[in-house]
This record gives sequence, C-alpha cells and structure tokens, in this order.
Amino acid sequence: MEKPIVLVIMDGVGKGDGGSGDAVKNANTPTLDTLLATCPHTYLKAHGTAVGLPTDEDMGNSEVGHNALGCGQIYSQGAKLVSESIESGALYESATWKKLLANAVSGHALHFLGLLSDGNVHSNIAHLIAMLRQAHKEGAKRVYCHILLDGRDVPATSALDYVQQLEDVLKELNTEGCDYAIASGGGRMKITMDRYEANWPMVEAGWHTHVEGQGRQFASAREAIETYRAETGCIDQDLPAFVVARNGAPVAKIENGDSVILFNFRGDRAQEISLAFDRKDFDKFDRGSYTGVLFAGMLQYDGDLKIPTDYLVQPPVIKNTLTEVLCKAGIHEYALSETQKFGHVTYFWNGNRSGKVDENLEVYEEVPSDVIPFEQAPAMKSREITEKMVENMASHKFQFLRCNFPNGDMVGHTGVYDAVVYAMECVDKSVKAIIDAADKYGYTVLVTADHGNADQMTETKKGKTSVRTAHSLNPVPFIIYDKDHVWHIKDGHFGLANVAPTIVKMMGLTAPDCWEESMV
Repeated sequence: MEKPIVLVIMDGVGKGDGGSGDAVKNANTPTLDTLLATCPHTYLKAHGTAVGLPTDEDMGNSEVGHNALGCGQIYSQGAKLVSESIESGALYESATWKKLLANAVSGHALHFLGLLSDGNVHSNIAHLIAMLRQAHKEGAKRVYCHILLDGRDVPATSALDYVQQLEDVLKELNTEGCDYAIASGGGRMKITMDRYEANWPMVEAGWHTHVEGQGRQFASAREAIETYRAETGCIDQDLPAFVVARNGAPVAKIENGDSVILFNFRGDRAQEISLAFDRKDFDKFDRGSYTGVLFAGMLQYDGDLKIPTDYLVQPPVIKNTLTEVLCKAGIHEYALSETQKFGHVTYFWNGNRSGKVDENLEVYEEVPSDVIPFEQAPAMKSREITEKMVENMASHKFQFLRCNFPNGDMVGHTGVYDAVVYAMECVDKSVKAIIDAADKYGYTVLVTADHGNADQMTETKKGKTSVRTAHSLNPVPFIIYDKDHVWHIKDGHFGLANVAPTIVKMMGLTAPDCWEESMV
C-alpha cells in the first residue's frame, strides 16, 4: 500500500443532463468541478443489471448500491431474489409471512394486491400463485386477489390469459370451507400504481376499488375486461376499475384487521399504495373508516424511508465482501455517516451483515441526524461528518476510511430544488476539506456515489414539466485524487461493483476470484 485510502460517497449524486433540473450541475461546486477537470475519473452504472436488478429500467437505490460498492460483486435483487426466496421456502419462514398468515387463519381475510402478469418488471404471476398455494396449505380460508392489469410489460391485450391462469388456480384451491376469488381490479395506468407522487387521485381510485369495494360491478374479472374492451377499445393498462360482485355485493373488501400482501417487487409504483396502507399519519386522501390492516410488501421498496415497515423477502446474504478481504489482510477501517445513511456504510456495505467482521480492526461512528424536514436543513450533518473524517485522517489509525454524505439523496427526495442546490454546495465544501486533509496527511481519495437523484429534479412528459423526487437512472462519478501518484483508469464500462476491486488493487492486495475487475 503506497497510501491509505479515503472513500467519499456522495449519496444521490449522478451525472445529469446539465439542464435546469440538474441541481448537481447548477450548484456552485468548485471542488467537484476541479476534480473532474484534473483527476482520473470515469462514470459508473449504478442502476439496473449493474446492481442486480432485473432490467435497466429499474432505478438503483442506496441499499443495492452500497451492497455492490462493498462487495465487488453483483448479487440477485428484485425478481430473482424473490424467486429464490420462494423456491427455498425462506419467504414462508419469515416472521412477516407467519404473522400475516396466522392472522388469516384466525378468521381474517388475506388479500393479495399487485400486477397480474409475467412481465417480471414489477411482478410475476408465478409468485402470486406460489403464495396462494402456500396460504391454502397453511389453512387460510378467505383469500382474495385484487388484480392490476398490465399490457405494458407484456402484450397490450393479454390480460385474459393471466386472468384465466389465476382463475384455474383459484378453482383448484376452493376446497370445502374456502373462498378464493378475484375481488377487484383495473388497468395499471388507471388505478393504484402511480409513481413519483405524480397522481395521487389514481392511488385514491385504487383505494376506493380494493378497500371500499366502490365501483362498477361485474360477475367476474373476465366479464369486466370484455365489457370494457367493447365499450372503450382500451388496451389492458388503461381499462377502468371494476369490482367483482355476488348477489349485488362485492366479493370482498379489504376490511380493518385483514392481512394484505402487495406482491409487486419493484418499488417505484408500489410506494404510494404502501404508504396508504402503512402510515397512521397518511394525509394524501381520505381513507374513510380505515383504521389499519396487517400489511407487507414483497420487498422493502425504500430502505431510507422504510416503505413499507413489513416485507416478505430479506436482502441477499452476501459473501466475500471488501471488509472481509481487508480484515484478513489486517487493514484497520473506519466507517462514518449520520443516522440516515449509517446503516449503508456498515450493514449494507458489509453484505447485509449486522455487527463487525473484526472488532479489533473496525471502528464505526454514527452522527445522529436531526429530526427535521431535510429541505429545512439541507446541510444535514455534513459539517460534523467532515470534522470527524479529518480528525480520523489526522490520527493515522486507519488505512481505509469511508463516509457517506446523504444530502444529495435525502434532500433530493423532498423535491425542493433550491434546498437541493444548497445541499450539493455543502457536500462540495466537505469534499474540499477532505481533499485538503489528504494533502496534509498523505491519503489517496476516491469520490463516488451510490445512485443518482439530485442530478434530475424535474421531468417532462407530454410537454409538461413536473418536480421529480425519485432516483435517476444516470451514471455516477468515480474520481481518483492523489497528488503524489498518477493513476490510470482503464477503458471499459464499469459499475459500482468495480469499486471494491479497484480499492484492493490500489492497496496491493489480491481480490477474490468471484469479484468484478479493477478499474486501474
């Protein structure tokens, strides 16, 4: 090792288009500008298949981003992770599944809500069918499906194929004393599956349909689809909402105290309906007489915001992490962030592992986050994080130090543009202080991010520009600062999982065979 290494993670800072919605580019960031102009750097893919998600339409997030940064490998996330959990039986052994099923077996209804197709982008009907069979096996008597019609990730008018597949399974499970049925539904672009808080009335319409049983009634989902097609000519995703009824009454409404599983695994279009079910302080629309259900998502759709609280499939168990490699080599490590991202530089960084690999070699430090809306204090704890990083660099106790500045992500989620610009300027000042300390105390500094966010604060659709609060699909920077050594980054297409191999290579250590390649 020529020098100890500092890794700075600017959470939520990607490479935007430089337009008016790019708060990274439009902020006053002289340090970042200088680093990009004078230092070896590249841009890393931080979403989709590069972080183990099913497709490149899937946004990256802080959890999978830090998994990849900290382990040098790409692990299954999303659809594949769910399939593996079902096949192994781990899903059914989870405390969440057991809680919801016990509630159903005791007399409450169990409801499954989600996108009915095998598009494998937001959901897979195979996951639903597997859980239905297991619920029946465990003794759930009243089980109802609230189906969202696809026609977007699958052929535009294929809904009846999936409905028939589901109806065949429900018929099989309707043994004596059981009521397994489709209760409600509608097109994914008409009800329930809004994203980025663009259309809360769309979610409210889904609530009225699934929870309150309000809407046009039909004898079956097939009748609803065929009728609407004849009347409107709409493709599946645009079909209006429907309620399946018997004797003039809804087959099932989602009643207070019931168990509800949202079986979508992709997060963007699952978050809003999850909030409606999950949050006591929800205020986006009137939920009527709702007092609560036992609710779970297939996954946790946002780990930062804990949406939802309960979920069925845990993150992957990751082996051969960077921390394991460094501890084996006797490297002393220091990890730091404020509360909002502390778990990301520890738990997620270490492959979803609680605790330390080696108590004698690792020091973790958490700066308590303020409990205040982030747009009101966009500096967050950047100053305190910076001071602690510089102090620990000066101590020369550690050969590898990492920190996360949450500002670009957490303030970015607020959608308050001026606050995001200020947040970026605070991060830039912090990076400057760490660079100055590196010069003074003899460190190499690597600057990167886990995904984009602050780089895309607006989006334009059909000529209308609106605020965007979600993560972006943009690449993130990877910069090497070393005033005493010229590093050369290889040509190639790299992702977050290439960072750990690069760190190990710069330290003169050998990476595990299962890792991605080094960039230097």
